[in-house]
Amino acid sequence: MCSLFYVDRLVGDVLQLAGFLSYCGPFNQSFRNMLLNDTWMAELHKHSIPYTENLNLISTLVDPPTISEWNLQGLPGDDLSVQNGIIVTKATRYPLLIDPQTQGKAWIKTKEKANDLQVTSLNHKFFRSHLEDCLSLGHPLLIEDVHEELDPALDNVLEKNFIKSGSSYKVKVGDKEVNVMEGFQLYITTKLPNPLYTPEVSAKTSTIDFTVTMKGLENQLLGRVILTEKYELEEERLKLMEDVTANKRKMKELEDNLLYKLSNTQGSLVDDESMIGILSTTKQTATEVSEKLRVAAETELKINTAQEEYRPAASRGSILYFLITEMSMVNVMYQTSLSQFLKVFDLSMARSQKSPVTQKRIGNIIDYLTFEVFRYTVRGLYENHKFIFTLLLALKIDLQKTQIKNNEFQILIKGGAALDLKTCPTKPFRWILDMTWLNLVELGKLPQFSEIMNQLSVNEKGWKVWFDMDAPEEGVVPDGYNDSLDVFHRLLLIRSWCPDRTLSQARKYVGDSMGERFAEPVILNLEATWEESDTRTPLICFLSMGSDPTNQIDALAKKLQLECKAISMGQGQEVHARKLIQRCMTQGGWVLLQNCHLGLDFMEELLETLTTESIHDSFRVWLTTEPHNHFSITLLQSSIKFTNDPPQGVRAGLKRTFVGISKDQLEVSDLPMWRPLLYGVAFLHTVVQERRKFGPLGWNIPYEFNSADFTASVQFVQNHLDECSAKKGVSWVTVRYMLGEVQYGGRVTDDYDKRLLNCFARVWFSDEIFEPTFCYYTGYKIPVCNTVAEYMEYIQSLPAVDTPQVFGLHPNADITYQTNTSADVLDTITNIQPKESGGGAGETRESIVYRLAQDMLDKLPPDYVPHEVKARLVKMGALSSMNIFLRQEVDRMQRILSMVRISLVDLKLAIDGTIIMSENLRDVLDNMFDARVPSLWKKISWESSTLGFWFTEVLERNSQFHSWVFDGRPKTFWMTGFFNPQSFLTAMRQEVTRAHKGWALDTVTLHNDVLKLSREDIKTAPAEGVYVYGLYLDGAGWDKRNGRLIESTPKVLFTALPVIHIFAINSTAPKDPKLYICPLYKKPRRTDLTYITGVVLRTVQSPDHWILRGVALLCDIK
Repeated sequence: MCSLFYVDRLVGDVLQLAGFLSYCGPFNQSFRNMLLNDTWMAELHKHSIPYTENLNLISTLVDPPTISEWNLQGLPGDDLSVQNGIIVTKATRYPLLIDPQTQGKAWIKTKEKANDLQVTSLNHKFFRSHLEDCLSLGHPLLIEDVHEELDPALDNVLEKNFIKSGSSYKVKVGDKEVNVMEGFQLYITTKLPNPLYTPEVSAKTSTIDFTVTMKGLENQLLGRVILTEKYELEEERLKLMEDVTANKRKMKELEDNLLYKLSNTQGSLVDDESMIGILSTTKQTATEVSEKLRVAAETELKINTAQEEYRPAASRGSILYFLITEMSMVNVMYQTSLSQFLKVFDLSMARSQKSPVTQKRIGNIIDYLTFEVFRYTVRGLYENHKFIFTLLLALKIDLQKTQIKNNEFQILIKGGAALDLKTCPTKPFRWILDMTWLNLVELGKLPQFSEIMNQLSVNEKGWKVWFDMDAPEEGVVPDGYNDSLDVFHRLLLIRSWCPDRTLSQARKYVGDSMGERFAEPVILNLEATWEESDTRTPLICFLSMGSDPTNQIDALAKKLQLECKAISMGQGQEVHARKLIQRCMTQGGWVLLQNCHLGLDFMEELLETLTTESIHDSFRVWLTTEPHNHFSITLLQSSIKFTNDPPQGVRAGLKRTFVGISKDQLEVSDLPMWRPLLYGVAFLHTVVQERRKFGPLGWNIPYEFNSADFTASVQFVQNHLDECSAKKGVSWVTVRYMLGEVQYGGRVTDDYDKRLLNCFARVWFSDEIFEPTFCYYTGYKIPVCNTVAEYMEYIQSLPAVDTPQVFGLHPNADITYQTNTSADVLDTITNIQPKESGGGAGETRESIVYRLAQDMLDKLPPDYVPHEVKARLVKMGALSSMNIFLRQEVDRMQRILSMVRISLVDLKLAIDGTIIMSENLRDVLDNMFDARVPSLWKKISWESSTLGFWFTEVLERNSQFHSWVFDGRPKTFWMTGFFNPQSFLTAMRQEVTRAHKGWALDTVTLHNDVLKLSREDIKTAPAEGVYVYGLYLDGAGWDKRNGRLIESTPKVLFTALPVIHIFAINSTAPKDPKLYICPLYKKPRRTDLTYITGVVLRTVQSPDHWILRGVALLCDIK
């Protein structure tokens, strides 16, 4: 009866199992469970197909002895891995393993070792013959580390296009027919963590996701911990597994034997003596085996209980490994293999302090391991990513310990970016920035801060005093928060109020959460790095602007009395590199291959060479490379990685420059002008590099000034002085031109950057530099020295941290720099967060975005009706230049409204499952969840820091166009709201030119006056030209009473300018040199694309002062 019932359900079960083998390979555990337990069950139910409830896939498809055997061969024991093992062995197509940690590959190698497994790769020189041999001899073949393309020669094999020939089969490989023997099996593996295979590849192979899971890795690490700490326990467990496997096998064999006998016995069973013998043996063995299995089960329980005590160490290891792999999304070069990590893990257990108390010992392992992994990883990260890793490390550990909740983590990385200013409670005071207010509204959703908005309204003075401090994180937070908040919640408060102080408080949080040593920078020790390496481990240095480790590597080689030969990669250099490597491998010494991103193909070959041939003990290979998406992952995963970023600051920069200056160079000229000029060029060289970090305030475009510019400039100065005499003096015009226009200026492509460079040359290169009173800034003078050592001594006395004023900037520039750095860190963390996690309070990503989409659709303004707009334009004068401009702007606005409306409606349908979620809709969903502007919308609109600000701007821009079309031309214009402000100013110029008889457009130029009025005070439009409002000064303040530039107020980064009257005059004469010509840009990123025009501003100081300050006008500061 039971079996009949089972036969009934067989259809549904077989359908599920076949579906699992065919479709589930590429998915991770949660997706597989969703397919099997929700989607497919519902389908079977809907079509009334009988099936077994909660069907256990694993036990149905494979017997326990086989699983135990796989585990012994190195397949991890978690469900996902066992399922993968089943697909590898049972699916009809050949398996393609996505195996970044190479666990699947290791298992296959052990599993097939006895069957003469042949390992090859697609670019192996004998790949074809390996394939043909394995086919004709019936051996298994493993093709490792493939990329996204497979060799076409494999097509017939993968599709199993076997041709029957007599009793055997043949297959065409290329143009050759090869016999296919029994026992041939093909395995393909890739190290790419997220490859994009074409549908053809996916159809021909059985793609299987072998990526390690957090839990799976934790169990493996637990095994390792026990193996070291409780060797006898793990040994007992392994022996037990072997015994149990053998016993279960025995039981199975006996049962099979018995069944076979029973089915084949002729006549009466009682008369068959052998049968009776078998029965009694089976019974006896079964009793023994059952007893053994019972004892085994008890022992296993005991062992597992003992093991659980050590789980925290394994769990920490798992968190650390997954954080390291996440870093590869920050930069593709940050690749660390599982085997590298396991080496560090084992070392940490061996070197950490022993203790008889288990809990203390576990604590010691965890502490040692965390710091060791931190040190190992940070060494190979660029300077700007080091702190991202450290902060994430602290956050992940605290999230796992549940000391931080997920919604608090989301507030830290996103703040109030998703909120719309219009729907939030009104801002109580003008001095609070919009973004700060949105952050506080979001922060108020946490229980610790539920009253913050009311407290702020009541105690304005207390909060303003705290906010105005230089370092609010050090001060006393008002309203009792100082004592009630722990370091993390204080970080949330600082992040919301003062973004520029976020990193400073984050360092305190790291120090508090993990210990001060994690907050300290890790200094590169090349010698220690070399000691860690061996002959087959390359050492790779990642290059960045102005960093080249060649000199340090050379110096280390000299110190160790080894020869170091360098060769720069590039077209045709492979031959020379090959010879050099072969020579050093036999004779010893180091090889330094520079710029390896220019010789990518050779990297694969290098790896092959290092792994196969015999090598001299002193041989090492050093590589330098810039990041490249196609750099060999295998090479990165089997090498030691380090970075050598140039140190920050004037002191460090000058030191680096003077290290390269020799005694002879210092004494090359007897003229008294030589040494001050040499120091002057060195100071300029440092400053132009240091200004880069301040973003657009420093340089509009970050140029790669390097030591070659310095060397060339010094050579020029030297040659120039050879032609001078003490009487004749220096020709400053020549020196300034050569520095500002040629040596350094040759790199500069932006006109305003060129103006800045020439300004430096004007201010810092004149007879004044020979005066004893001359200084670049207080405390930065030109020293009078005779030797390089004296210069070094003076440089050492300079401050370690420089105020921005040294570079000609206002102290506020530091706030901008700190704010941007913090924003970069938080943005990067947002980018690498896994996409499948649910939101805070059990709400999924989809439902959060659905609600947001509905909210945006409700607020989106209606479309423009073409014939209504046309009628209004005709009434206002369709051919007037201003109205032509308006029509173009309205057309662009309409494109955005349509696009946003269609996207949001489709997105809601896709979330409901009515239509398919396309690539574009997926992008909209991801970006809306991260509170960013989807790329589809950004492409046809403008850049904005958050989705909330972008949407508010859509509504504001639209209202300006709507009122202009339907209520007539405005008295004042909000220039920020135009797509093409240049066109707006040109239209105004045309309008003025047409109004004056005899004026020609070519000779009419723009001019402007800054009024003392604000937008509200303007009652009528100007007779000529336009009134423009909503512009902000960046880098300076504005004296409203006298209408001129003044220094910025501390902590106020942008100052709103009153209304500007822009008009046109019939003159092409140059502007008054006493006025500062201030560039006007659409966005804070100052490039040719965002440049609008130059505006003249009155000033008491020399315009040079404001050029060095980097002063500009911006339409939009968000």
